[in-house]
Amino acid sequence: MIGEPGVAVTIKDVARLAGVSASSVCRALADPDRVRPETRDRVQTAARQLGYHPNRVARSLITGRTANIGVVLPDLGNPFFPTVVKAIQTQARRRDYAVLLTDTDEDPAVEVPAIRALAMQVDGFLLCSPRAADDELRAVAEKPMVVLNRRISPFPSVTADNSGGMRQAVSHLHALGHRTISYVAGPRTSWSNRDRLRGLRAATSALGMTLIEIGNVAPTVAGGAAAADLVAAAPVTAVLAYNDLVALGLVQRFQARGIAVPGQLSVVGFDDILVAALVGPPLTTVAIGKEQIGRVGVDLLLALMAAPGAAGLDRAGSERAGPGRGGRARRVVPTQLIVRGSTGPVAR
Repeated sequence: MIGEPGVAVTIKDVARLAGVSASSVCRALADPDRVRPETRDRVQTAARQLGYHPNRVARSLITGRTANIGVVLPDLGNPFFPTVVKAIQTQARRRDYAVLLTDTDEDPAVEVPAIRALAMQVDGFLLCSPRAADDELRAVAEKPMVVLNRRISPFPSVTADNSGGMRQAVSHLHALGHRTISYVAGPRTSWSNRDRLRGLRAATSALGMTLIEIGNVAPTVAGGAAAADLVAAAPVTAVLAYNDLVALGLVQRFQARGIAVPGQLSVVGFDDILVAALVGPPLTTVAIGKEQIGRVGVDLLLALMAAPGAAGLDRAGSERAGPGRGGRARRVVPTQLIVRGSTGPVAR
């Protein structure tokens, strides 16, 4: 049985075919977890057979939900983030949610107004690598929030194993004979930068290596190029960069100066963006499961929104949803060193 051409299918049609009430159809389509699985399956099957598609506006009036997720990120021009956003969008679509996106241009002062502007249009937020202060973000958490690439108590979070990634990179350089290395740091407000630096310090200390820290720089190719002369002037044989863009900027400037990579200086990036494998020499880097970060972030957020009494934080900064409702959830995504052509043995 299918709907007649040119005739709009209604909730009552779906209810009649499924053998349930119209209100059960509304609940099954708008909030499936509130009905018995067998009822949900019958309703969804009937809706498919009839070609029925719920009206999002009408559904939001019934449920008080928008079926939208807000995503706030610092820079869409950074190749790391589009991959994460694509995974977020794919996972959200599977759960019948749309994604509203805003880019803050690496400006912490833009983040809070951006969240406020989107708050009435979404049911919850995914904050990707937010730059604003913890207290500022807590103050605007009137909707459920999950944080990606940063940890802010009491929000659920999804982060990469930055320490493990740095440990792999340092062990690789140590095996190649490097004993004095540098790190070109990313933005001062970046949690990932601080976390990577902590892991790097621990790894070099454990192996008795000397670490020279340079930065902070913008997380861009230009930022890396600006730091390259300082690296070249330091007594180091290898450099680790905050991310791949910074690493590419370093390589670009070294090559312009006639400094051979990896013959004279080895270079390691972080993130494994697509272009890292395409440049010359191909970039050794620490790969992050960017798609996994996006998918897990969506799952955490939807679970948080589905929890009884789900909401943001009260003005005192405590969880309105109460403990055990997702506010303490922390997920860590593995990292993996990818060895390519930008690292080599110390020149003898």
